[in-house]
Amino acid sequence: METKQFDQAESEPHFHGKSLEEVHRSVETQHPRLLKRIFAFAGPAYLVSVGYMDPGNWATDLEGGSRFGYALIWVILMSNMMAVLLQTLSARLGIVTGKDLAQACRSEYSKSASFALWILCEIAIAACDLAEVLGTILGLNLLFGLPLLWGALVTLFDTFLLLAIQRLGMRKMEAFVLSLITVIAGGFIINLFLAKPDWGAAVAGLTPSLPVGSLYIILGIIGATVMPHNLYLHSALVQTRRVSRTIDAKAQACKYNFIDSVIALNAAFFVNGAILVLAAAVFYRNGIVVTEIQQAYKLLEQLLGTHAAPIAFGLALLAAGQSSTLTGTLAGQIVMEGFVKIRLRPYLRRLITRSIALLPAVVVIAVSGDEGTYKLLILSQVILSLQLPFAIVPLVHFTSDRLKMGSFSSKSWVKVLAWITSVIIIALNGKLVFDQIMEWIDGGAPLLVLMLTIGMAAALSLFLLYIIVLPLMRGQKSWKEEKPSGAVAVIEGIETHHSKHIAAALGRDDGDATIVSRALSLAQAEGALLTLIHVTDSAPAQVYRKDVYDEHTREDEQYLLEIAAEVRAAGVAVEIALPQGDPSKELINFAESHGVDMLVMGSHGHRLIGDLIWGQTVDPVRHKVGIPVLVVR
Repeated sequence: METKQFDQAESEPHFHGKSLEEVHRSVETQHPRLLKRIFAFAGPAYLVSVGYMDPGNWATDLEGGSRFGYALIWVILMSNMMAVLLQTLSARLGIVTGKDLAQACRSEYSKSASFALWILCEIAIAACDLAEVLGTILGLNLLFGLPLLWGALVTLFDTFLLLAIQRLGMRKMEAFVLSLITVIAGGFIINLFLAKPDWGAAVAGLTPSLPVGSLYIILGIIGATVMPHNLYLHSALVQTRRVSRTIDAKAQACKYNFIDSVIALNAAFFVNGAILVLAAAVFYRNGIVVTEIQQAYKLLEQLLGTHAAPIAFGLALLAAGQSSTLTGTLAGQIVMEGFVKIRLRPYLRRLITRSIALLPAVVVIAVSGDEGTYKLLILSQVILSLQLPFAIVPLVHFTSDRLKMGSFSSKSWVKVLAWITSVIIIALNGKLVFDQIMEWIDGGAPLLVLMLTIGMAAALSLFLLYIIVLPLMRGQKSWKEEKPSGAVAVIEGIETHHSKHIAAALGRDDGDATIVSRALSLAQAEGALLTLIHVTDSAPAQVYRKDVYDEHTREDEQYLLEIAAEVRAAGVAVEIALPQGDPSKELINFAESHGVDMLVMGSHGHRLIGDLIWGQTVDPVRHKVGIPVLVVR
């Protein structure tokens, strides 16, 4: 029987926007049967896992296998273990606190620090999307012979197909992504069967070694495997499950999400390992270093003697690019809303990110062709790895803080493993940056480039040090209570206002009956003074403004007096006003100078041509006055 005990981390109210609000807590998890409960929680890790199989992994794994044989399999295994640990921490953060990682960073750090983290994360998402774009472009080129630049154009629009799938609901989207994962895995099972790798050497590759010249590829593999935007994504996706806020319910959710993560990420390990093993068995064995994915596609048929191998390879590549596109959209939405509370329509958000990613892709394709795309894929993964510490360090801090996580804060051995993971990644990043700077110095790079690079490296190092040291210096702390948002903010901001003076703008036309009826009803309900106002806009009135009392003006006055008498008979205090001049300006002036609380107006109903001929009054007035305007027809 579940204990209705609430955890310390949830004892205080948290006012913050919901992660992925359209699907927040949309999946029911309370099922009597164990298998149904496990199945209900299955899904978020599979969406996350496609990021671990994206085309950027292909580039690093293919080069790693073709250059160093089976020697770097241990790097993929280590990266996968890091991924399981970090994604588990990310899921726990979302389940326990109800915040995704971006929202947590916004609550923890200053506005400037949060903004800097957001920019770094957006760069990582753009780098990830670059890999997805290149994967789709290459897959279309290999399977259908579509030129690379035409493929780039296709990728600009294919994202809308995936957004349409997203509208079908979370479970259908998860099923679609799982089907793409099946295509990817199936493609490599076929190729491994045909390649007949040396499994003994593959097992030996699980022993750590560091071949000369492998650091850049190792860092690329880590960056491609442990992806920073996936940490933000997972902490939001777990909140699509409807989980009670009791300790037992959250503990159960953490357990089932751990199972989900282990299964899904081990599937990703199989795919990444299969790519490296395939490259070692086919290319390294024949002394061929793969410098582009197209080269691998063409050589597979020659070296394995069957056309099935490259087809399976191309289909898997296309599926990898498409599946990663969908999760990239979700991650972009999460970080933008979480860090800076900017909410764009998914298609607009996707179009912006995709355009940013397409620009370098198109330039490189036009200038360097096939080989350039491959190098760009490798570079995108190194960029991801360089951004990784700025996601990992806050995550480790948050999940270790008892005031934030309550009884779900990380145990000591988990903290040790998490910090070891962080140190490894930070050290590898530091080594890569140092080696690159020294290489540029030795190669005689321009002084301006060196100064900018060193300056950026120093600034990012200091910022990372700030992120690491800040929580250690000030100790554990609960998150500051954010300003209410959503329905809570609306409810707290509700105030009742009593109207004392209502004005009804009449036009001496058929619509006046409706205007007076509405204004009279409001005045009776509020006990308010009602002013009937008509702006005389005859030619003399437009010229002389206040001093005209011609036949037209006298008719307007008599018209108002007759209506006022009827209103007064209904028990409402009434006055009339007859300003002269431009209707919009005079109504605005009257409302401001006579303390009007509400203005009732009529909409004449004509459109563009009518507005040009007769003018328009409603829009200029309602945009200028600071009171409610009721427009009736």
